[in-house]
Amino acid sequence: MDPLLDRAPCGYVAFNDEGIMRMVNRTLAELLGYRSEELVGRHFETLLNVGARIFYQTHFFPVLKLHGEAEEVYLTLRSRDGEQIPVLTNGIRRERDGEMLNEVILVRMLQRAQYEDELLRAKHAAEIASEAKAKFLSMMSHELRTPLQAITGYCDLLLAEGGAPLSGEQRSDLNSVKSASEELVRLLNDILDFARLESGASKIQLASLSVEAALARAEALVIPKLAEAQLSYSRIGCGADLYLRAQADRLQQVLLNLLTNAIKFTPAHGIITIECAGDERFTRIAVRDTGCGIPPEHLSRIFEPFVQVDRNRIDSRQRGVGLGLAICRELVEAMGGRLSVESEVGVGSIFTVVLPSAEAEVNLAARV
Repeated sequence: MDPLLDRAPCGYVAFNDEGIMRMVNRTLAELLGYRSEELVGRHFETLLNVGARIFYQTHFFPVLKLHGEAEEVYLTLRSRDGEQIPVLTNGIRRERDGEMLNEVILVRMLQRAQYEDELLRAKHAAEIASEAKAKFLSMMSHELRTPLQAITGYCDLLLAEGGAPLSGEQRSDLNSVKSASEELVRLLNDILDFARLESGASKIQLASLSVEAALARAEALVIPKLAEAQLSYSRIGCGADLYLRAQADRLQQVLLNLLTNAIKFTPAHGIITIECAGDERFTRIAVRDTGCGIPPEHLSRIFEPFVQVDRNRIDSRQRGVGLGLAICRELVEAMGGRLSVESEVGVGSIFTVVLPSAEAEVNLAARV
């Protein structure tokens, strides 16, 4: 072997199509804890770990033989004492002394191994942080929601008929305290919901649901708000024959959030409309409003967590923390659907929920 090649700063090996090594330079042999003469005549696979052997058989050698070269292939060598040594290889086929040889240069990948170790450490740290976050949120749920709900309960007791007489100002103050407590509980629930969805801890169980029944359930809770905001409301195409696959409580959460947002951003005497349509594959529920609309530059961001657009257009007590739409998107996607938006400033917005279609449970049962 050429003395310069034998002492080159990178490893060199030449093996025939049976994998038998014909030449191994001293650099590679010493890296693996051998002498060159110990490796010549042995199979190239003896230098590889288990994973690299499989990759050599299924990719590296077939590519080298088919194309005559293989560039920048990552392999892991195994030294005499079992150390795993990552290398970047480049190979070429050519004839030497009447025999076709596969000549391979191997460069040790010190930085790649370091990066992989750092990624593993970062992954472990992230898992620990995620577990700590879950524990913190669980504690927050108990330590904050319980006293807030107690405040709401005491307000109800004081406001109840038959209790101590209250002046108009006192009654107004108690209602404000109750409203603020309920809002804090709602915001806390949003944070907890998003954390559960983000961690995958929230389980979704799908069933066949009537669109008409789901809308009626949501409408019962928002009709008072619509009247208070002096808004008109109607449905289009949401017949009794439409069914979709979803989880009832989660679908209710999505519909309430979209309807509540429409009410917040639509001025008095505006119109909110629910439009439904379905086919064999998907069912669509669109919430349309005649509100202020969303500027084009913000449309791509409104489903991101903690993003709030046009905060100044609504009362500070209704602003929330910018998690509502992010939660809606996560819930809809977890149920196998998608949530999209169209909007024009000064005209209004349309939020569309698309979920897999289904048949009524009674029809499904009849087919079994």
